[in-house]
Amino acid sequence: MQITSNFDSGNIHVVQASNPSNIQLEIKKDNQSEFFQWFHFKLHNTDRCEHILHIINASQSAYVKGWEGYQAVASYDRQEWFRVPTTYDGEQLTITLTPEFDSVYFAYFCPYSYERHQDLIHTAQLDIDCQLDVLGQTLDGRDMSLLVVGEPSDEKKKVWITARQHPGETMAEWFMEGFIDRLLDEDDGVARSLLNKAVFYLVPNMNPDGSVRGHLRTNAAGVNLNREWQNPSLENCPEVYLVRERMLETGVDLHLDIHGDEALPFNFVSGSEGIPSYDERLKNLEDKFKQILLAITPEFQDDIGYSKDAPGEANLTVCSNWVGEQFKCLAYTVEMPFKDNELLPDYSVGWSDERSSLFGRDFLTAIHHVISDV
Repeated sequence: MQITSNFDSGNIHVVQASNPSNIQLEIKKDNQSEFFQWFHFKLHNTDRCEHILHIINASQSAYVKGWEGYQAVASYDRQEWFRVPTTYDGEQLTITLTPEFDSVYFAYFCPYSYERHQDLIHTAQLDIDCQLDVLGQTLDGRDMSLLVVGEPSDEKKKVWITARQHPGETMAEWFMEGFIDRLLDEDDGVARSLLNKAVFYLVPNMNPDGSVRGHLRTNAAGVNLNREWQNPSLENCPEVYLVRERMLETGVDLHLDIHGDEALPFNFVSGSEGIPSYDERLKNLEDKFKQILLAITPEFQDDIGYSKDAPGEANLTVCSNWVGEQFKCLAYTVEMPFKDNELLPDYSVGWSDERSSLFGRDFLTAIHHVISDV
């Protein structure tokens, strides 16, 4: 029997793996950080008996409530991912599976590999409406890539969408894949109409280093990028610094920052009610955007989410708050579940890569309905 995480986004430490019925594992912390929760590893064993895997440090992870009602995902071909029986007893997370094939992969959520990221952005650049820009490099020397879709013009609205500041929230890049696929579809009337009115600045992966390293929440230096937007530095968080500088050059009329939430089994958005410049105009834009989403997809709801900040008390180090205040624009954090959408459950796959991608496509319609107002 072999267990390894020596691959892109892999994360696990093997404590004991001599007995298939009592495999003991630990999730490794993000580099220079106390955060951990993301896992991704391969089990190989030609003896296809029941395997019981215990993640023994689960109770010390970043978001313990995330384990309640959670089911891990597994795959034999790294293409189709399915949920597997998983329990949490307050101390350890236990995954049980009798493999049907010699090798099986396990993960916290459907992985989105760096190679797939490269395929996404380089396929997109082939479209006549899309340009691939490199803003600079990360601490590990990877490109910070920006897709610019549409012909820039002073008359057009500037729409910015950033995703995966927290690298373990892979549903965010699945969302972006669906969004980009629809935006570049020349037969899609919504996409064509939008590109007559707006230019899109898209960052499918804000944290490529953390993604490859198998981090949950931080970059190569252990920095939580979504707390660095007020005063970023090239030394600690070049990812934020580079994107922020380009935003200041282009301006922003609408911004979405795409994330995943460990605990809440719902899709929701978090607005900028607490920023100092929040006013009736921004409230009306937020309300309209949410009403459109409610009308077009049952995957979205607006009853359960994060508590709203009191007026003037928003944390301006957070991306969507900083953008909303800096540009006086509609700015949202979009959250998807690691578990399932409790309002529309799928017991086989839960919330998944495919559903995240379709959700991303839906957002194009919502943007279409508010673009003239932003």
